[in-house]
Amino acid sequence: MLFSLYFIGWFALLAVSAWVLGRRLAVAPVLGAARPRVSILIAARDEEAAIACCLEAIRNLDYPPELVEVLLGNDGSTDATAAVAEAAMQGYAGTFRVLDIRENLGLARGKANVLAQLARVATSDYFFITDADIAVPASWLRGLLAWTGPGVGIVTGLTLVTGPRLFHRLQGLDWLLSLGLVQVVTDLGQPVTAMGNNMLISREAYEATGGYEALPFSVIEDFELFKAVRARGFGYRNLFRPEVLAESLPIYTWRGLLHQRRRWMLGVEQLPGWLQACLALYGSFYLVLAALAVVAGPGTALAVWAAKAAMQGVLATVCFRRVGRRPPLELLPLFEFYTLALTVSLVLFRLLPLRFEWKGRSYR
Repeated sequence: MLFSLYFIGWFALLAVSAWVLGRRLAVAPVLGAARPRVSILIAARDEEAAIACCLEAIRNLDYPPELVEVLLGNDGSTDATAAVAEAAMQGYAGTFRVLDIRENLGLARGKANVLAQLARVATSDYFFITDADIAVPASWLRGLLAWTGPGVGIVTGLTLVTGPRLFHRLQGLDWLLSLGLVQVVTDLGQPVTAMGNNMLISREAYEATGGYEALPFSVIEDFELFKAVRARGFGYRNLFRPEVLAESLPIYTWRGLLHQRRRWMLGVEQLPGWLQACLALYGSFYLVLAALAVVAGPGTALAVWAAKAAMQGVLATVCFRRVGRRPPLELLPLFEFYTLALTVSLVLFRLLPLRFEWKGRSYR
């Protein structure tokens, strides 16, 4: 009976998610003819291999470049990040500046410190934040700006991890499925986070929080800012739409992936209890499946596992088609083993008293 209740709840969770995401997309608001001046803020630390691609995408934005200022914070890089960036933006018709970040501002550290200092230099009323390993779409500025309005503090888009190898593609499937679940919760009236590699925040909302220099330090700085903006009464928009879909470089090693996900888990641990319960339901599948194999036999467990893969295929199809991409259904069998290995590894990483690293810095 308990097994039946668990698996009914698990499959209902995915079925509801597929239904919510599969609804017809709302027509995007029309951006007025009067285009505002905007600031793009990028924190970069040892990103010489990625920054040129990021800046090339920004040069290709379908927005008047004279209304765009691009501010890149060089966060103590030990490579040629600044020189590569300067070369990539040579002749840019908009404003481009590289700022060397050498000191901390208030409580801010790491990426939050870089963004705090860039925000102080920015001259527009809209801050667009992305990362050095992200390539935004040409419609990015228009796509996010269209959803601003009175009282809206943050508008966030989404990213898709891309890369040629199987490991990269599995990350892409994993990440878009996760963002799909975030979108479902948001669409049901419970926004939970923003995404700091694809985000617009109004100057009004940012300054109302006191800026990153006034917020408690966190390695998930986007989540900390999101909470502060919401606490001050500003509205929020989360967009799961093709015009705001950016592409992210993958993590290249299993160790790097674990350290990335351990950092994200800090945000999960701060979510409301009911949402943590839903995530626990979702993430405990393999543990309950193993118990089912012992009680009901391996045949029953394999049938349930196959049903899970099929249901995730439905959700993946909905997620990828919603953003205009082909669903990689051929990855689903291997994705099951990838998910199992990642789940077990993260549980062990969380239980052991280990520090994790991000962008060359160590954290607990």
